[in-house]
Amino acid sequence: MGRTFPLFAALYHRNYRLYWTGQLISVSGTWMQQVALSWLILELTHSAFKLGVVGAAQFLPVLLFSLYGGILADRFPKKYLIMFTQTSMMLVAFLLGILVVTGKVHYAAIVVLAFLLGCFNAIDMPARQSFILELVDRSTLMNALALHSALFNGARVVGPALAGVALARWGTATCFFLNAASFLAVLMQLARIDVVGRKNVSGKTSSPFRELKEALTYVKETPRLLYPLLLLALFSALAINFNVLVPALARLTLKEGAQQYAHLLTAQGLGAVAGGIFLAWLSWQGPRIAWIVIGALALCVPQIILGLLPGYYQALFLLFVAGWGMVVLVSTINTNIQLNAREDCRGRVMSLYVLLFVGTSPVGNLLAGALAHRWGVPWAFTLGSVAALLAGAAIAACWYRAERRISSS
Repeated sequence: MGRTFPLFAALYHRNYRLYWTGQLISVSGTWMQQVALSWLILELTHSAFKLGVVGAAQFLPVLLFSLYGGILADRFPKKYLIMFTQTSMMLVAFLLGILVVTGKVHYAAIVVLAFLLGCFNAIDMPARQSFILELVDRSTLMNALALHSALFNGARVVGPALAGVALARWGTATCFFLNAASFLAVLMQLARIDVVGRKNVSGKTSSPFRELKEALTYVKETPRLLYPLLLLALFSALAINFNVLVPALARLTLKEGAQQYAHLLTAQGLGAVAGGIFLAWLSWQGPRIAWIVIGALALCVPQIILGLLPGYYQALFLLFVAGWGMVVLVSTINTNIQLNAREDCRGRVMSLYVLLFVGTSPVGNLLAGALAHRWGVPWAFTLGSVAALLAGAAIAACWYRAERRISSS
């Protein structure tokens, strides 16, 4: 099956097919809400700083609580945990729509609701990441993750486009209501999934602190988990700062308008979709280390070239390639970690994955912004990617030596 139709191998699993199709609708709705929420905040406050405060309110709980979300994912059946978080986020979207329609929306309420969304995401993300292996077999996990990445990045292109139409014709409330409705799709599909929930596999329950310590010790003593996680954190901080550098490149360096900026974001998003499809096509080979190397090079080298030779049309192509490399790198690391994690610790290990992938973003954003301010946007692209490749090579060398020690012992 996998070798005959490798591109869609995971979709032959009924449970994953149900989950994937539900997510296809729901994630598009989430991107619609993200665009509408930003627009609403700017309409209310006319302040980019206050927009950033809402982003921080939504992001902070992931930093604070995602490790505890991993504990919940290891203790309770993931299917029902995800249904709880998705229902909660649906209610938040519906409440936002009601507040707008009734004219009672105000900035403080948006900050509170954004924080609530972040809290639900801190539980939802580790559970969803570790749930996929319960929907497919180990041989098709990489295909499943690659198809999920293609879905997510495709929605990142489609969702904002739909939001633009909805905003222009019907206003922000429509986007919130459509997002709330989109959660029904994933909830209905989750209800049809007949996977057996794995609750408290180890048979033991201890304090959250002890469970976190156990997971951290386990990762530290397992090179096939430790070094991929370090690589993920490194490249996330130094080379995946498109949300800061691409708008700055378009407006400050290339002197382009909003439409050209949107085209640059679309090019990077389409590259990410292509990366997911490409990895799904070759996923029968498994998460080879070579794909981590190729993904890292494809992510960083185009950004180095873009920094040295900035220009609008070359930026379209180079950002497409960088988006491709980002997905190949991250999806291969994700597969490697999930396949090597113990079942009773997978939720906590994937919460570390979420924390390091998402948690290093503000550090990377600040660094990229500082480099762009000091030496200009093009040099921020170049310096960040060069540093990522050099530090990545050092981590890879440590990983190689650790594997050699294990194989010789």
